[in-house]
Amino acid sequence: MTEHKTPDLPLQPAFDRDRLLAWFEGHGLAQTTHHHPAVFRVEEGLELKAAMPGAHTKNLFLKDKKGQLWLISARQDTVIDLKRAPRTIGSDRLSFGNEGLLYETLGLTPGSVTAFGLVNDPEQRVTFVLDKALWDAEVVNFHPLTNTATTAMSQAEFRKFLALLGREPIVVDFERLEG
Repeated sequence: MTEHKTPDLPLQPAFDRDRLLAWFEGHGLAQTTHHHPAVFRVEEGLELKAAMPGAHTKNLFLKDKKGQLWLISARQDTVIDLKRAPRTIGSDRLSFGNEGLLYETLGLTPGSVTAFGLVNDPEQRVTFVLDKALWDAEVVNFHPLTNTATTAMSQAEFRKFLALLGREPIVVDFERLEG
């Protein structure tokens, strides 16, 4: 009898868009979700975003030289200098994390990177860094675990989301980083 091995497949993340939106509702987090065609880069969604109030985001999934994982969420127009950021956030040299690691830790695929992915990281393997410009925005907009929608949430509700996850972001003013 020949023994068949099941290939190593990544586990399905605990949360997908529908479960995330239900989780928001179950925790009394007010939000508005707009469905739209898939958007993979900030530049692609500018027309869509123009009709949605609030700060829109870009999100970077990174890994440092020592293997520590980082998620940087910033206002879409913020310049993030990855050569200067390590000194500020306390990381080693940063590079982009690979697709497998992104899925394993945050349950996300490229193009769908979002702070809401932290809901899939109960072990808190990923350190969360938030742009001060986003921290100060009245309304923030993130993908709800998929790039075919955008979810708007007030800053107060977003902070409640982070508190429910036990997450305290490292808030960085990327516009004022020193060389």
